[in-house]
Amino acid sequence: MRVGLFKAERQRSSAGNVRRRTLASLAAVLVVPVAVGFTQTATVSAAPVAAQAPVATQAPGGATIHHVDWLTDRRVAIWINSPSMGVPIQVQMLLARDWNSKPTEKFPSVYMLDGLRAQDNENGWTLETDAESFFADKNINVVLPVGGQSSFYSDWVAQDNGQNYQWETFLTKELPPILESDWRTTQTRGVIGLSMGGTSAMFLAARNQGFFTFAASLSGMLTTTALGMPQAVAYAMSDAGGFDADAMWGPPTSSAWEEHDPYLLADKLKGVSLYISSGSGTTGPYDQPSGIPGVSTNYAGMGLEILSRLTSQTFATKLNKLGIPAQVNYRPSGTHSWPYWQFELHQLWPQLAGAVDVEPDKPVCTTGGSIAGVAGANPWIGDCLTPEYSLAGGTVQDFRNGRIFAKSDTGAQPVAGAIGGVYQATGGPGGPLGYPTTPELATPDGRGRFNHFEHGSVYWSPQTGAHAVRGAIRDEWARQGWEGGPLGYPVAEEVPTPGKDGAVQGFEIGAMYFSPANGTHRVQGMIMGKYAELGYEGGWLGFPKTSEIAVKDGGRFNQFEGGNIYWSPLSGAWAVENGPIFDAWKSAGYEGGRLGFPISDKFAIPGGVQQNFQTGYVTVIDNKAEIH
Repeated sequence: MRVGLFKAERQRSSAGNVRRRTLASLAAVLVVPVAVGFTQTATVSAAPVAAQAPVATQAPGGATIHHVDWLTDRRVAIWINSPSMGVPIQVQMLLARDWNSKPTEKFPSVYMLDGLRAQDNENGWTLETDAESFFADKNINVVLPVGGQSSFYSDWVAQDNGQNYQWETFLTKELPPILESDWRTTQTRGVIGLSMGGTSAMFLAARNQGFFTFAASLSGMLTTTALGMPQAVAYAMSDAGGFDADAMWGPPTSSAWEEHDPYLLADKLKGVSLYISSGSGTTGPYDQPSGIPGVSTNYAGMGLEILSRLTSQTFATKLNKLGIPAQVNYRPSGTHSWPYWQFELHQLWPQLAGAVDVEPDKPVCTTGGSIAGVAGANPWIGDCLTPEYSLAGGTVQDFRNGRIFAKSDTGAQPVAGAIGGVYQATGGPGGPLGYPTTPELATPDGRGRFNHFEHGSVYWSPQTGAHAVRGAIRDEWARQGWEGGPLGYPVAEEVPTPGKDGAVQGFEIGAMYFSPANGTHRVQGMIMGKYAELGYEGGWLGFPKTSEIAVKDGGRFNQFEGGNIYWSPLSGAWAVENGPIFDAWKSAGYEGGRLGFPISDKFAIPGGVQQNFQTGYVTVIDNKAEIH
């Protein structure tokens, strides 16, 4: 948003709205140097008001989980089918400290709302701050909605820019039952938002009384209807993604703007523990000075933070008049940028912890025995978060950046990161992989990482992600050279073949198939392309009976239950079905005989079928095969 947007005068709605700011006074604020620092704090005090009890919610239309990806052992991406928005919505979670060590316990949650330029792949709190590490030792489930650029996390009156935004319904009605039933989350909730998300945090808490026990606005715009504010919001939304503010709440004269104005809704925040912060817009410790005293190179962030400060002051003043307590932190410097919001996250934690009734500090824990030795040899795993606990015949201890698993016959081994996520998704030591038998190791090609386990392995590379390989498929993959063999790294998990007794796993260059009758074999490259075209194992070819076999002129073939697929650089990949055509071609010497490689699949002709080869063709008419 440009500083020029602030030319319009601002005035508070309702009685007593007399403060007016002109561009000249804003310009004065921009150039007045202030001391660099963080902690100019004011507390708006009043008699405490009893908090309202959380209310249970049900998902209208029945939101369901689309799929789940474990990113680490305590960070998970959940795609939820949203009835209101009509598409799967991604929500990431940072799971509470004791999630693994106390599997029957439930935890309160905090929603972390993003800014105006929210991305579709990851929430800004994990992209831009230390939130993942910061919350690792805290006993709270962190809920991170992904996406919602320029949405203000509200229900829009119309679709726009390819989006059907119904975020308030999703966050307050569709999401909670899933968190409570599937992700061990209680109805005690807080919400923290920055910039756009700060505005949303306050009006969501006010519009859904009793839903949140804590709400924090970090550099939020805490009035949306004061003179010039709808126009400022509209400009910012157009700049951040090309959105039309009229599609959000209608024209500025619409009542929906007032219904989403934190200032006008302030009286509905009684009983909510409130935290409000903003900088002054002048150059702070995380800004690059421009050469003009007090002015940083973050010009847009300077203007936005001034606007946040003005609206936050107006909002806090109204809270005070209403007798609603709030913790208010006006920093004497700093612009509209992530380092300051990370700082505020650390500052507000004790208040949030008290509001959701969790201890602010992690309990004392120590390491011992073989786990202590491994932790000491791997400082990257960080400090311990839990005591040791028993699991599936062994011992486990959680650390800030992973876990250490110990069993008498496998030793103590660390598992972390994306490999730890896959391990968690498969059930950990109680699942099919069992306990780890190695630490995380680098692959010989230097491209990836892996852990071996009692009954399988998990391999990771930046290009393919992390995937488990086990059983007969792992054994054959290992025999063929692991990731250095013809298939490369796994790109998917092993899955049962639909409708048939078998399994398949995708790799970079093809797939490995297993069936009880035929064993385990790889299919790759152009042969895999033809196999796919013909319906994989569900087509007439069935399961592979061999891996790829080399023949003349650089050619290759796989044998299948119903026939073969042949490929060569000059002829391409074609299938030859078991039966008269195959028998005739065989009698002529296969690809080494007078017909050469196939150059077509079988096709119909009058009275029969035909298949073409490099130097001839075979026809079958009245069940009689002829070579031409």
